[in-house]
Amino acid sequence: MRNYLWNMAMVTMAIISIAAHSETLAKEAIPEKIMDQIYKKHPNALDISAEQKKHFGQDLYEIKFKEKVNEAEENLIKFYRTNGQFYVDGVKIDPSENTNMLPPAGNDNLKSTFTKYDIADAIMVVNPNGAGEEYELTVSSEGVNWRVLMDREGQIVTKERN
Repeated sequence: MRNYLWNMAMVTMAIISIAAHSETLAKEAIPEKIMDQIYKKHPNALDISAEQKKHFGQDLYEIKFKEKVNEAEENLIKFYRTNGQFYVDGVKIDPSENTNMLPPAGNDNLKSTFTKYDIADAIMVVNPNGAGEEYELTVSSEGVNWRVLMDREGQIVTKERN
């Protein structure tokens, strides 16, 4: 009986860890409504990729792509609702300056959560429905990558292994 319970606990933990892991979706897996909106506003979009995310309590698709404008390529991040409606632009934060862009308490919370860390990627998502923003960080600590979601006060909302 003890082995059965142990095995069930391990299976449950494996399922939860798989469900929490955010994967990059293939272009073909992006809903057609969203692709139509992207090509309507950005006909020169290249290298389109997507991930399912949650910001401000809403299920969203984070769409990353390049757009060629006058011989230059611009990297864009857009968030779309699952019904295909545009939600908000994501603002890429330069990794060399990202600690200055975070709320002051955010740096302290990262230091207390991770003994040693580097922020590899940072995106600011501004709430289109009111005041506030969320910060989506990719944090590397002791050889492990983490996806960290931080609110506008700098509190860590979620922390999951990447």
